[in-house]
Amino acid sequence: MNLNHLAIFHAVARAGSVTGGAEVLGVSQSAVSRQLAEFEARQGVSLFDRRPRGVVLTAPGRVLLDYAERLFAIRAQAELALDDLRHRRLGRLAIGASRTIGAYMLPQAFAQFTRDNPGIELSLTVENTETIERQLLDGRIDIGFAEGVADDAALDYTVFAQDELVLIAAPRHPLAGAGTVQLDQLRDQLVLMHEAGSGTRAVTEQWLADRGVRLQPAMTLASTEALKQTVATGLGVALLSAQAIRMELAAGLLVRLSLDGGPFRRPLYRVLPRASTPSPALEGFLQVIDSTFRQGWP
Repeated sequence: MNLNHLAIFHAVARAGSVTGGAEVLGVSQSAVSRQLAEFEARQGVSLFDRRPRGVVLTAPGRVLLDYAERLFAIRAQAELALDDLRHRRLGRLAIGASRTIGAYMLPQAFAQFTRDNPGIELSLTVENTETIERQLLDGRIDIGFAEGVADDAALDYTVFAQDELVLIAAPRHPLAGAGTVQLDQLRDQLVLMHEAGSGTRAVTEQWLADRGVRLQPAMTLASTEALKQTVATGLGVALLSAQAIRMELAAGLLVRLSLDGGPFRRPLYRVLPRASTPSPALEGFLQVIDSTFRQGWP
């Protein structure tokens, strides 16, 4: 069934005359009459009875009009939905982030984006870097934020901020009053780390290896909060993002130790599949990320 013919039939049926249908469509009456006759011939039925003052739907015409009304209503809804998406009035954005970024850095950007785009639903998945990359490649999230090393050719990594990793301990820990901690001293300490696959762990091990230090962690924990709480008991030391320990430092639960060879800074990445077209919602979110972190962080 030719949709152009159906549109002509629909316009004539709603106007009640060929002349009225032609005016709605902005074409000549003769063109509408010709196309309508061709449509009826192809369908093998008469859709209208021609009367002196217009047209009247036949039984087949009434059946077809019902379907045409539903079809063009759906088309109008589709056009409206696309317009809403285009202008970011509606939509959904799935975001994946590694722990430090998701918990301590993105909330400010989320708040700004939601104020500007209240119709867009944001969802956040917090996972380690390896999982974030996998979810991007599987299409389960629209954008990822990672702390780890960029190494997948199918993904595009862009630095959006810089972070500093700092050595922390409980205030009563022996190293707390020892001045600058030498890297070799860490060999004799209980060092707590994130699990394998964590971006923070990967860059920490690489930074230490570049300086000739390889450590076997005494304990691995999959939660930044668990790491902080365990270190606060005095059990050991850990290297964590400066963003993650602000409240504990202010409350005196943890202390920041001066580490030889520091400061230890690392880039943070926003990650997108290379072969992808950003949605209007994602384009808007990238603009917020750029403006939030343009001047550096914090």
